[in-house]
Amino acid sequence: MDIRAIAFDLDDTMLRDDRTLSAESIRVIREAAAKGCRIIPASGRARDSMRSFVEEFGCADAYIACNGAEVWSPRHELLMRLTFPDETSQEILSFVRAHGSYAQTYSGDHFYYLEESEWAPRYAASSMLTGFYTPDLESFIREHPTSKILLMDREDRVARMLTEARERFAGRAAVTCSKPYFLEFNPTQATKGNALAFCAENLGFSLGETMAFGDSLNDLSMLERVGCGVAVGNARDDVRSRVSHVCGTNEENGPARFIAQHVLGEETAR
Repeated sequence: MDIRAIAFDLDDTMLRDDRTLSAESIRVIREAAAKGCRIIPASGRARDSMRSFVEEFGCADAYIACNGAEVWSPRHELLMRLTFPDETSQEILSFVRAHGSYAQTYSGDHFYYLEESEWAPRYAASSMLTGFYTPDLESFIREHPTSKILLMDREDRVARMLTEARERFAGRAAVTCSKPYFLEFNPTQATKGNALAFCAENLGFSLGETMAFGDSLNDLSMLERVGCGVAVGNARDDVRSRVSHVCGTNEENGPARFIAQHVLGEETAR
């Protein structure tokens, strides 16, 4: 394959279930970079939750955070950011309160959450970020315009709210899921696909020359826009059915082995 850029999701895609990178994944990504491929991690995570992984690879040309609402340089300098109009963010919080769900937003290297529950410590452990209880999240967001509001709830409730939220906020917010118990709100144009297009324009490659990997709904915007969209074997069924390639699971180092074969020309992974 004639590939000049590789973009990939982190959780449940490039990261293993214990949220670590394998030595094989690091080797393959570094060798692809040495071959001239642009390397672009793309996650729903906030910048500071991605930072250690970007530095562990040591070869990213840019990275996409908050589902495409932000693009950062490898030196962690902001290149692009989209935020909600205040009216929209306030209505999203009204939606959250009406459903009695947990929600949080981000500012700097912290997250700020609406109510005390099991979700905040769970998120802190998985994201490596510190959270602060902020019962008046409406006022906080008014003073700190945000790129993302994350709702967490039971999987069955999130599945129902996804449809409702997409209808209610059509044209005003991008609504997606990266995990079955996450419902994520971003500014309308904030998608991984749009952010990757921004990277392509600024780094000098085309989406047609790009290979991308993902597992969930928030990855579809980039998987469907690139020349080679690849779902991992553990991806949602409604993601795997919409791409042309499926590789091994995140636990099997699926993306690394696909890159090794199709970009590096290795018969099998070392």
